[in-house]
Amino acid sequence: MYKVVQTLRLFEQIVQQIEDSIVKGDLKGGAQLPAERDLAQQFGVSRTAVREAMKTLREKGLVEAYPGRGTFVTNGTARSMRQTLDRVVRSGPSEGAVHLVEVREILEPEIAALAARRADEEARTAMRESIAVMDAARLDPEAFIEGDLDFHLALAEAAGNPLILSLIDSIVGLLREQRMRTYYIDGGPERGQYHHKRILDAIEHRDPQGARDAMCAHLRQVREDSQQT
Repeated sequence: MYKVVQTLRLFEQIVQQIEDSIVKGDLKGGAQLPAERDLAQQFGVSRTAVREAMKTLREKGLVEAYPGRGTFVTNGTARSMRQTLDRVVRSGPSEGAVHLVEVREILEPEIAALAARRADEEARTAMRESIAVMDAARLDPEAFIEGDLDFHLALAEAAGNPLILSLIDSIVGLLREQRMRTYYIDGGPERGQYHHKRILDAIEHRDPQGARDAMCAHLRQVREDSQQT
């Protein structure tokens, strides 16, 4: 079904082939993709490349991943929502940045509180690993930002509500652009990590109010950093 890829940017070629299959109708909404191991064999690449491709496809709104079930092609409604959000934010860059922060301030403190109540050990491990990635990636902005996004997605997953996860997943691309703009602000990554660790500590102690307060403090920092860009 797929061609073995041979370029340096392997994951981009995987994304292109799967996207083409969706556009042509070979993969329809609701269709389940093969497991990572099987896709790696079909494409002739490592599972790391497949994992990166799946992340990109999720960010494009083309697929959704459900723990324990697998990865599925989304329907047109989900893709439309993501595209609409992108258009709204990009129609006015300065206003769009403010709007994105406001949405985060509404959603993420309660997501953190739910995660403190509901996160299992697997979810907490995912958060710890994301923070460890950021700690190790101080000279690698791209890796740091991916770890940052993974942390916030892990929180959304830990909340145990598929609607919340879909909402956060729909703005991942916007969150990445926001983080790329604020990464180079002096002391920004260090402040972000301080808040991430406070959020995780509250979740480890199953403290919903502490998680909520730590996330509010983090988003105040995001708002302040965004105003400097």
